[in-house]
Amino acid sequence: MIGKLNKRIKIQSKAQTADNMGGFIDTWSDLATLWAAIWPTSAAEFIRANQATMEITHRIRIRYQRFEIKPSYRIKFTDTVQGDRYFNIVSIINPNEKQEWLDIMAKETT
Repeated sequence: MIGKLNKRIKIQSKAQTADNMGGFIDTWSDLATLWAAIWPTSAAEFIRANQATMEITHRIRIRYQRFEIKPSYRIKFTDTVQGDRYFNIVSIINPNEKQEWLDIMAKETT
C-alpha cells in the first residue's frame, strides 16, 4: 500500500482575518503535508441556478495521523496537469479501528 501513496497533499485549516473594512476574509493555512492515494468514487451532474454543475467525490487515503483531522479542514492537491485542486472533507474513516490508515471521503470544489 505504501507505493500507492504517491500524491502530496496539504491539510489546511480556515481562519478569518480582518479585512480592515469591518469585515472578515477567509484564509487557509497549511497544517501538514502528507503522502496520499486519491481515488474518484463518483460523479454526478445536476442543475443548480440554471447551470449544469458537476459534483465529484473522492476517497483519499493517508497514513494514520496522531493529530486530529477535522471535517472543517480541507485538502489541497497540486496536480501537475490541472494545477491546484481542493477537497472539502465529508467524513474520516479509520478502517477496522487499526490506527494504520485514514480514509477521507471528500467532495472536490471549484
